[in-house]
Amino acid sequence: MHGDSAVVGVHDGLGDGQAEAGAVGDAAVGVRVDLRLPLEDPAELVGWDAAAVVGHGERGGGVVGAAGEGDGTAGWGELIALVTRLISAWQMRCGSTVSGSHVEAFAFFGGCPARLIPDNLKTGVDKPDLYDPKLNRAYAELAAHYGVLVDPARVRKPKDKPRVERQMPYIRDSWWKGREFTSLVEMQASALHWCREVAGQRKHRGLDGRTPAEVFDQAEAGTLTPLPAAAFTLAEWSRAKVAPDVHVKCGKALYSVPWRLIGQLVDIRATATMVQIFHHGELVKTHVRKDKGKVTDVGDYPPEKIAFHTRTPQWCRERAEQTGPATAAVIAELLDGPALHRLRSAQAILNLAGKYSDARLEAACRKATTAGDPSYRTIRNILAAGLEDIEPDRPTGDAGAPAFLHGPAGLFADVIPFPAPAATAATTAVTTSATTPGRRDDVGDDEREGAAS
Repeated sequence: MHGDSAVVGVHDGLGDGQAEAGAVGDAAVGVRVDLRLPLEDPAELVGWDAAAVVGHGERGGGVVGAAGEGDGTAGWGELIALVTRLISAWQMRCGSTVSGSHVEAFAFFGGCPARLIPDNLKTGVDKPDLYDPKLNRAYAELAAHYGVLVDPARVRKPKDKPRVERQMPYIRDSWWKGREFTSLVEMQASALHWCREVAGQRKHRGLDGRTPAEVFDQAEAGTLTPLPAAAFTLAEWSRAKVAPDVHVKCGKALYSVPWRLIGQLVDIRATATMVQIFHHGELVKTHVRKDKGKVTDVGDYPPEKIAFHTRTPQWCRERAEQTGPATAAVIAELLDGPALHRLRSAQAILNLAGKYSDARLEAACRKATTAGDPSYRTIRNILAAGLEDIEPDRPTGDAGAPAFLHGPAGLFADVIPFPAPAATAATTAVTTSATTPGRRDDVGDDEREGAAS
C-alpha cells in the first residue's frame, strides 16, 4: 500500500511539473519540502455517521478520518485529510490555532458534524477523562458556536478512531512530497485544487468505483448541520497573575487591569483585534490588541498614583473657580508660567477641600492672600488651626506700624501735670500740702513740743 501511494505521488507530481523524473518510492521528493513543520493541528472530516474523528499524523500533525459504519467505505473524508493536515501545519507556523483549522474545514464542507472525536491533544483537551473531560476554553467556544458535541477518544485506545491514520500514506505521497510552498495562501490554493481535482475525482475501489466527491454529494452532505449565520471569532485563552504594576502579559504585550486585582489570577481572551480580561467569570477590562509594547489605562492605577496625570492645570483652574474667587486667585498665581513646576502644589491645595470644605478652603485662601503668603503650607496650617474665620487686628498708630503707639493725648491722659517754674517755695509747700490732705506734719509738732519744754 505504501509503495502504491508513493507511485501515485510521483505520477501526480510529474503531472503538475513539480517532481523530477525517475523519483520512485520514498525518494519521490523532487522539490525540497521542509518536513520540520510543527504539525500539531487537527482537522475535521465527516463520515457516514456524521462524526468527525480528529487524530495525529505520523509527524505530529492532525488529520481527521471518517467514522464508518463498518462497510469499509469512506467518502469525502479521505480527501480533505491532506488539506487540513498541511494547512494546519502552516497555520501553526503562522501563529494560528486549532480552532482556525476547524473553521476552515467546516467552511470547505459547507456544514459541520454533530460530533467531534479528537485525540486528547492539549490544544483541545486540557484534562482527559472518560466521563467528564475538561476541554480547552477556545475549543469549547468553537463547539458551542457550531453546536458540535466534543467526545474525545479514550487514552491509548487507537481503535476509537481507526480510520484516521489510514489515509496518511496517500496524503503524504500524493501531494505533500515533491512540492514546495512559500506561503500559506499558496498552500491553501494548491491543497484545495488537489482535493477537488485529484483526490476527489479518483476511482475508489472501496466505493465500488465511484469517486469520493460523488459519495459526499449523495450520502454525506445531507447529514451535516448548517453553518451558523454569524461567523466564529477565533480566540485564544490564557491565565495570568496581575503584577504590582497593574499589568498582565498576553502574547508579547502588556495590558493594564484595575489596581484592586493586583496579585490575583485573571483569565485573558485574545482575539485578532481585542483583548478581554475576566475575573471569576466577570469582564473587568477590554483593550485593543497590540502586537507588542504596553497598553495602559491610567484609570486602572490607584487614585493617589494618578492624580498628577488626571488633574491637569485646566482641571485645577475649573475646580478652583467652583470653590471661590480667592481660591481661583491662588491657583491662578501658582499655575502662572510653567504650570507643571507647581502643579502638585495646586492639586494639594484643592485636595484640602475634601478634608475640610469648600467654604473653609475659600476663607483660608483669602486669609493667606491677605497675609501675603498664599502657599500650600500656609493654607494648610490655617485650616488645621481653624483660623480661617478670625478677623485680623485693625491697624493702629502710624498707619499700622508694628510699634504699640497711642499718640501724646492717649499716652499722658492719666498723668498730673507739673507746676509752673515761677511759683515760690511757700506756694509750692502750700500746694503740696493741699494736694496731700490728711498728711501729718510730725516734724513741726516735734519742734513746738521741744520749745515749750
